[in-house]
Amino acid sequence: MGRLEGKRVVVTGGTSGIGAATSRRFVEEGARVVSVALGPSEEEVAGLAGQLVADVADPAAVASAFVEVDELLGGLDVLVANAGISVRRPFLDLTPDEWRRVLAVNLEGVLACAQEAARRMGEGGVILMTASTNALVGHPLYADYNASKAGVVALTRTLALELAPSIRVNCVCPGYVLTPMQEAEYTPEMLRAIDARIPLGRHARPEEVAALFAFLASDEAAYITGAAIPIDGGETAGGLASRVGSGDG
Repeated sequence: MGRLEGKRVVVTGGTSGIGAATSRRFVEEGARVVSVALGPSEEEVAGLAGQLVADVADPAAVASAFVEVDELLGGLDVLVANAGISVRRPFLDLTPDEWRRVLAVNLEGVLACAQEAARRMGEGGVILMTASTNALVGHPLYADYNASKAGVVALTRTLALELAPSIRVNCVCPGYVLTPMQEAEYTPEMLRAIDARIPLGRHARPEEVAALFAFLASDEAAYITGAAIPIDGGETAGGLASRVGSGDG
């Protein structure tokens, strides 16, 4: 039996990248998983209990999706609020519509899903959110994304206090992960330059982030709540020193 045997799980943004890897891992661990995403599946995820289409930025759509979750799962034990988008642009060029859309998906969408999930969870429920190392340190060209993910960290800590001791709430802060979204925004040369600055020398694989989510959802993490956990290959460990290289002043 897997660590998550019989757990009823919703994964948002569960059709590609980290979300798809997390859905697969949870199914492998014995969970019944429903994916909620903006569109049809971009990656094959076998064994799902359901695949729902909804825009998490629309609270009414989220509420309707969770009604369908009730029918598919008959309850809820774990939420992985993972759906997210980004716009790579200098902040002086960022439009109000772009800002609002990123915040609506990445922060307001997490809030709406967490509210629906918490109302359905009993003792032992778990809410997990995808934040980012961009929430912990400044990062040029992503003012909208960075602000939204910093909000996710603050939301995580607040919900952990409000929902304890019945429901645990944590967020994962990935660094660079080789996902379709990352590959769409960065050239191969840019990816290689980033790898050279990461102490472990590479991007994370989505499956490695999924493994952390699986642990946090399990009873092995029963005493962890209110945490924002980086998974970044050491990217944020040394600050400027890790970026400029040893001996550079």
